Amino acid sequence: MHDIWNPWHGCVKCSEGCENCYMYFLDGMRGRDGAEICRTGNARYPLSRDRQGRYKIQSGETVSVCMTSDFFLEQADEWRSEAWDIIRQRSDVVFYLLTKRPQRVSACLPADWGDGWDNVFFNVTCENQKRADERMPILLELPFKHKGVNCTPMIGPVSLDRYLDSGQVERVLCGGENYGGRRPCHFEWVQSLREECVRRDITFCFIETGTVFVKDGKTYTLNDRRLQTVQAFRSGMYHEGKPMQFHLVDSWGMPIPGDRLYTPHFRDRCTECAIRPVCNGCSDCGKCG
Repeated sequence: MHDIWNPWHGCVKCSEGCENCYMYFLDGMRGRDGAEICRTGNARYPLSRDRQGRYKIQSGETVSVCMTSDFFLEQADEWRSEAWDIIRQRSDVVFYLLTKRPQRVSACLPADWGDGWDNVFFNVTCENQKRADERMPILLELPFKHKGVNCTPMIGPVSLDRYLDSGQVERVLCGGENYGGRRPCHFEWVQSLREECVRRDITFCFIETGTVFVKDGKTYTLNDRRLQTVQAFRSGMYHEGKPMQFHLVDSWGMPIPGDRLYTPHFRDRCTECAIRPVCNGCSDCGKCG
């Protein structure tokens, strides 16, 4: 996928949301151990170029970092400075960071961080209320210009009310559990969290139901991931709040005109996909026909 950069792979489980980790599940299917942490051959992917010398990742794209690990994993400390260097160089690209380890972040920021870089969108995972109350106060204290919350897998009700009042959170995303996990996601949890965001005009994305979804007292089993995203879309839970403004600049520090920024495009099959608002669009790989 053109919107994912995994400079290292493998992780150490650290909270309830990790119990049925999709990375561990997929590694297990390949005969690998997800707890084995290694640097990947993709470590410099954002700097890769095509045959015409152009960056493969275009200006304005959003790249999700360490989706098969954690950017602030202790075992990756020796590799992180190179990753920061690449993020610094690609000041024209938005880098989406998601962590379950916000307590490590302050000690892992580069020396020239200041009050944050405008091309970094920092998010913490809050899979239940316990982790929300643990991680959200840290999130609000950290020096990032763009902050968000990811409630996936949502394995219990989560209220962010008192944290959203800070005005710092720009987007909240939630979804149910998949792959090796079947802990249910309840629709009323989604509705309640959405209401908290709507009251403050914060963007809210319900991206998938998860395998087991409970609505109006009925339990549904949805094994098809595409069906999960379609049902999430049809729920009408998406709310587009205040726009996020990433001030991206070129290598000279000059603002990039809007007509030079990447614009995602989608296929017909994407019309009812709930992930679309947070997706980089079609990469034209041809795999879906």
